[in-house]
Amino acid sequence: MTWDKENIRLATSMAGHDKGEIFVIVGEEEEYVYLADGKSRSVTLPKRKNRKHIQIIGKIPEDVLEVLTKRIPPDDVAVKRALKLYKRALSCEQ
Repeated sequence: MTWDKENIRLATSMAGHDKGEIFVIVGEEEEYVYLADGKSRSVTLPKRKNRKHIQIIGKIPEDVLEVLTKRIPPDDVAVKRALKLYKRALSCEQ
């Protein structure tokens, strides 16, 4: 997976014990994606999840993209920071 602003994607888990959690997609295969949150699932040891069980997040704020593209590829600290910024942006919209 190449890391640039066009390819960075976030996803929400729609099934399983992590339902409702937000992750960064760090890898992809034909029917699986690899998800990281920087805490329980690191970038180096991501969670494998069936594509059917996630919802891709379409619009990512620019500040979140900036954090994730500052270090290529992003590390766990960047992933945690980006997800925290995204959740903060969500709470401000509501």
